[in-house]
Amino acid sequence: QVQLVESGGGSVQAGGSLRLSCAASGYTFSKYCMGWLRQAPGDEPEGVASIFASGDYTFYADSVKGRFTISRDNAKNTLYLQMNSLKPEDTAMYYCARASTCSGLRMSQIIWGQGTQVTVSS
Repeated sequence: QVQLVESGGGSVQAGGSLRLSCAASGYTFSKYCMGWLRQAPGDEPEGVASIFASGDYTFYADSVKGRFTISRDNAKNTLYLQMNSLKPEDTAMYYCARASTCSGLRMSQIIWGQGTQVTVSS
C-alpha cells in the first residue's frame, strides 16, 4: 500500500533552516504530483507547495514564496522541502501528500503521510 514517511522536522529559532524529506513507497512515485501541506493547531490544513510528477513545475503559497523550495528525486522516490528564513508563523505539523491531480496548489484525492512537527521560536 501507499506509504509516505516524513522526516526532518524539529525546533529552530527564527531565521533558521530545516529540510524536510518524504520517503514514498507502494506506488510509482514518478507518475504523481506531490505536495506539502501544513496544519497549525486550530487551523485548517494549508497547501504549502506542490510539484508536478516530472519536477518541471512548482507552486508555492504566497506566505512561503522565496523562502521554501520543493523538489523531488524520482530515482530515490523522495520528496523534499527546503525551508529557509523560518518564521514563528511557520510553526505547524507538515505533511507530505500524494495527489491524483494538481492544479497549482489545489491537489485532489490526497493521500497524507503521518506528518513531522516544525516549531520556530522567536
